[in-house]
Amino acid sequence: MGSLALGSFIIGLIRFIKIVFIYAARAAAKSGGDNKLTEMILKCGLCYISCLEKVTDYINECAYAYMAISGENFCMSAWNGFLLNIKHIMKFSFANLIASVFIFLGKVGITVGNVFSLIFIMKTITGDDKEISSLLGPCIVVGCFTYFTSTVFLGLFDTAVLSLMTSLAIDMDMNNGTPQYGPPTFHDSIQKIEKSNQDFKNSRKKGN
Repeated sequence: MGSLALGSFIIGLIRFIKIVFIYAARAAAKSGGDNKLTEMILKCGLCYISCLEKVTDYINECAYAYMAISGENFCMSAWNGFLLNIKHIMKFSFANLIASVFIFLGKVGITVGNVFSLIFIMKTITGDDKEISSLLGPCIVVGCFTYFTSTVFLGLFDTAVLSLMTSLAIDMDMNNGTPQYGPPTFHDSIQKIEKSNQDFKNSRKKGN
């Protein structure tokens, strides 16, 4: 519980600093007028804080994933999780890319499906389309609400991918690069992917 509280405190602290900086930046911009140097410094500072926030969030996620597997405290989990990501950076990057693509497609698909469902219901079932001048307003409201809701729920998929990759990386490190745990279908899929990559590399070498 203490490790969870520490991670949450770090996230809250960084975001509090960001809010204070944005407020101070707006106040400085109003008092400074059209000073380009001040505006550039404030934008650079905001960019730095936003970058720090994203890095901190990712390290926190890595720490929680490693903590769930190892049972170590937050600081050790954050450090070991970070080193694990660096060691297997290609695997984590590829998994995060695939997860991001599927999450985006999921958000778009759910939002579009809900909007079309709204139009269908209003036109064929309730007949509410005759009582309003345009369907654009309800579609925008339902679309925005659906997108934000799907973002919250599909964000769990991103966390699940990070946790699975952390488990795989630890398994590989413990067994000299060959994972031993997990369902057999998972290992079969990993072997097929590695075989496809190797065949692709061999075909490129032959082509050169």
